[in-house]
Amino acid sequence: MGIHYRVTGAALALTAMLAQAANAQDNPNRTLTLPPIDVSSSRLGTGVVGTSTTIITAEDIQRTPAQTLPDILSREPGIQVTNLFVGVNAARNVVDMRGFGAAAASNTLILIDGRRITDLDIVGVDIASIPRDSIERIEITRGNSGVILYGDGAVGGTINIVTKSSVGARTGGRVEAGFGSFKQREANASVSGSKGPWSASFYSSGANSDGYRVNNFYRQFNGTGDLRYTGPEGSVFLKLSADKQYIGLPGARQVDPSTGLNQIVSNRTGATTPFDHSQKDGFNATAGVTRILMPGAELIVDGGIRYKRELAQYYKATATVPTSNPNSAVDTTMTTASFTPRVQFDRPFGSLPWKATGGIDYYRAKYGSDRPQTLGGPPIDRYDLTQSTLGAYWLQTVSVLPTTDISFGGRIQGMSLTARDKFDINAPGACFPGPPPCFPVNVEGTPFSTTETHKAFHLGAEHRFNENIALFGRWASSFRVPNVDERVGMATNGNGIPTSFDLRTQRSHDWEAGTRLHLGQLDIQSSIYDMMLTDEIHFRYGPNFEANNINLDPTRRYGTETMASYRVNDELRFKGGAAYTRSVFRQGLFAGNDVPLVSRWTGNAGVAWDVWKKWLVFDGVLRFTGSRRMDNDQTSLQPKIPASTTVDVRLGGEYEKFFWSFAVQNLFNVSYFDYAIASPFPHGPGSVLGKYNAYPLPGRNYMFKAGMTY
Repeated sequence: MGIHYRVTGAALALTAMLAQAANAQDNPNRTLTLPPIDVSSSRLGTGVVGTSTTIITAEDIQRTPAQTLPDILSREPGIQVTNLFVGVNAARNVVDMRGFGAAAASNTLILIDGRRITDLDIVGVDIASIPRDSIERIEITRGNSGVILYGDGAVGGTINIVTKSSVGARTGGRVEAGFGSFKQREANASVSGSKGPWSASFYSSGANSDGYRVNNFYRQFNGTGDLRYTGPEGSVFLKLSADKQYIGLPGARQVDPSTGLNQIVSNRTGATTPFDHSQKDGFNATAGVTRILMPGAELIVDGGIRYKRELAQYYKATATVPTSNPNSAVDTTMTTASFTPRVQFDRPFGSLPWKATGGIDYYRAKYGSDRPQTLGGPPIDRYDLTQSTLGAYWLQTVSVLPTTDISFGGRIQGMSLTARDKFDINAPGACFPGPPPCFPVNVEGTPFSTTETHKAFHLGAEHRFNENIALFGRWASSFRVPNVDERVGMATNGNGIPTSFDLRTQRSHDWEAGTRLHLGQLDIQSSIYDMMLTDEIHFRYGPNFEANNINLDPTRRYGTETMASYRVNDELRFKGGAAYTRSVFRQGLFAGNDVPLVSRWTGNAGVAWDVWKKWLVFDGVLRFTGSRRMDNDQTSLQPKIPASTTVDVRLGGEYEKFFWSFAVQNLFNVSYFDYAIASPFPHGPGSVLGKYNAYPLPGRNYMFKAGMTY
């Protein structure tokens, strides 16, 4: 750690020296051209002043060898992605910003057009449900300052997916089809256009795959549409989207040194649970109006409703003996209503240029989950939770000098929650070994109700020494309210003792400092950060092998992230990055140990080469992911998930209205896995040192696509 800070500190000191030297040579009347980051005039901005930011363009998305959005995001320093399966369009993938491991889905906030789509449950956002052709750009803001604009859950950072607008566009469309390994088939179609003040667009996609492993069949359909009227003083819009997904759940492959079992080697593609499956249906509607109040001032009033239903069926199985006997099932619905009016200013205040965004966010989520032994059967447990949040926020950016921007803001958010568990001892599967009187599998949780108030703040600055060098930094605090699955996990710990749904709210404070360099054809951004967390929420096995959710002892995350791009000429470009991410327990029983599922070192290098105009282009990406502790290994005694290095390549081209691509992932056929869960107590009864369950990922695989625009 000491070496890390000395090296990074020296780099920042060198940057300041270069800046002073550059200033000494500059003409004092010269205009500074290094652009500030545009942030607060819209919740669709590229970040918050003082933060580390990245933009992934539509061209980047189209040209990457990666087949999924999480794979695209994994190229960015500070972002790690956990894949359970490959060849199933990113289903069940988890995007992790700044080292949250198993809890990453609840600490990385996903947005579409500045509106949060991260739901109240732990499943996280299924990015596979967003048609790739509909994306204009992806804006990444690292660190917890995003909580000011968007609310809780943005502890590690925010990912804002900005969709394409058809305002003023000519009528046209795009169709594409593809096929690849594991019998994967894919189709995409879109149409958009405008006439006078009216504009509309529709994007759809579908994918089918057998998957790499047995019982890993996957089917996904998505559609999204946008209709709007745009006039001189504002606009009215309606956005609709729907998705449907089915996926087989093959379970993990087990390694057990005590019995000589190693399914990673002997039967890598097999299924421990050859009958388990899950399906999901979702619908989203958003409507709103915008109004120009005066030059430089705009009012946006919008609201929406999201609905999703998830069903899953699980069957009894061991590592070597699967069965078709139903064991448990889940039938969950969630409906989230929102209302998010806000005002935006971009106009001088006296002699000072300033921008500001302020507003109110109201969200109300209703969660209902039946837990029967078989789908359609009477539920053993029925969970009902209702959570409402009301937040008010303001974020201000002031250009105190032509070269210096300062931003400051805060959020206050109230939350109310009611939760109830209804347990039916007479339901099939509720008792062991048979009907009452017997030993109940669960015990009804205690009804729970709470009201809380949370606060967050941000203070950031950026100073541009000249057109080549800028320094930025920030200090911020944030919070994360427990999601419903974490609270339900409290109620179903399996030890026969009734519990409440009560978990403490997670809180964090962090700071960040960095530099941006523009040196001819070379652009570099580098930053360091340090984050202190209390009451971090985590899933863990207990000493009696019950599963529950707890608030951890205080934890810490710190590290450095560097990204660079170099344009040799218009035909040849390079891009790369590296990150050091340290995630540790700082107090308690595991003090000094790594938080599981977080690699200390990650890196990537890529090249984009227009071999022959746009008729033939080549793109290649090398990615390195360092070793990391397995899930549930807070003791740091079990083996680590091994480090891996993979290479993906793509050839493609365009000729008039036609385009094509051929991509190969894992070109060198590396055997690896991203996720494994360790036997929880290596020295306890029934547990073995070196015993774990892992999800192996495929070797070399390919995808061919072709299509046309019209």
